[in-house]
Amino acid sequence: MRKRLNNLFFGIGMIAVVVMFFSFDVSLTELWEYITKAGYWLAAILGLWCVLYLMNAWAWRVIIQGGGPCTVGFMQLLKLTVSGFALNYATPVGLLGGEAYRIMELSKYIGVQRATSTVILFAMMHIFAHFWFWVTGVVVYCVMALMGDVPINSGMGIVLGLIAAFCWGGIYLFIKGYKNGMTVKLVRLLSKIPGLRGWGGRFMERHLEDLQKIDRQIAELQNQNKRSFFGSFALEYIGRFCQSFEIFFMLVLFGIDGGGGVSGYTLTFFHSFLILAFTSLFANILGFLPLQLGGREGGFALSVAQMGMGEGIGMFVSIISRVRELFWASVGLLLMKVGTGVSVPDGNEEHTG
Repeated sequence: MRKRLNNLFFGIGMIAVVVMFFSFDVSLTELWEYITKAGYWLAAILGLWCVLYLMNAWAWRVIIQGGGPCTVGFMQLLKLTVSGFALNYATPVGLLGGEAYRIMELSKYIGVQRATSTVILFAMMHIFAHFWFWVTGVVVYCVMALMGDVPINSGMGIVLGLIAAFCWGGIYLFIKGYKNGMTVKLVRLLSKIPGLRGWGGRFMERHLEDLQKIDRQIAELQNQNKRSFFGSFALEYIGRFCQSFEIFFMLVLFGIDGGGGVSGYTLTFFHSFLILAFTSLFANILGFLPLQLGGREGGFALSVAQMGMGEGIGMFVSIISRVRELFWASVGLLLMKVGTGVSVPDGNEEHTG
């Protein structure tokens, strides 16, 4: 059964990646010109994401260790991290495909209940860090506006206020979820949706005890193991800052260095940070699209324009980012077929029921 589901996830992901490859807004000739223009900076960008995935896997491992012994190797966690994000990139409604795949694979090592709670916690932490990242973006923009480095007007002030309110609302909901768990509430919410009421009621009736155990495990991380909670949060939050180097590399390629020197490159990095923050917010709002199609490109165009940069830079950044996404999505999908026959370590069979 697990092998059939693995093949299903793999097939859906590969179809989506192929479709996305032929859905670029430029011809293949123009695409190749963008890639050759990026040159060795493209290799640096791909390598940067290797580091980011290592940080993601490390954050996930910290979460797993917060709830007991971690009997899955780090390289296996890294594989599941990359493959899970590949499925999230390639499938609609982002977090559906990757999280289900991670639970299925991780349950071989630590059991279904614990695998479910740690995967949910990892997904929650990933989103929670994004909310704080976006709030930081609002603060940084305001500071840079006061310094005269970025434009500000009443319209932009309203937009920043709405973003801040949205993020603080999200942070509040996640803090409540961490304290009390959220799987039972989520299933109850789904059971109120027309077409899912019957399924939700039956699922709740059969699995209420298991869902309550998962909620207790979620609450334990924040309430009892604060070291693991803040450790995983720090890794995810810092990872978002490091991701800004992807845009920084491309701006430097275009000769945008703030006048050079430490102060110039620092200014360019903060511009890169703001472009990433507002682009990722826009793209995640449209996260129901495969590979966030259209949302990311639109976000880059708006963010780059707000920084006073040319339209060509926005197009270049969005195309190269799409190339990077396709590369790592392909790697992640191929990793799904590596080590699929791995055996469960001794002593863990009793947890897999």
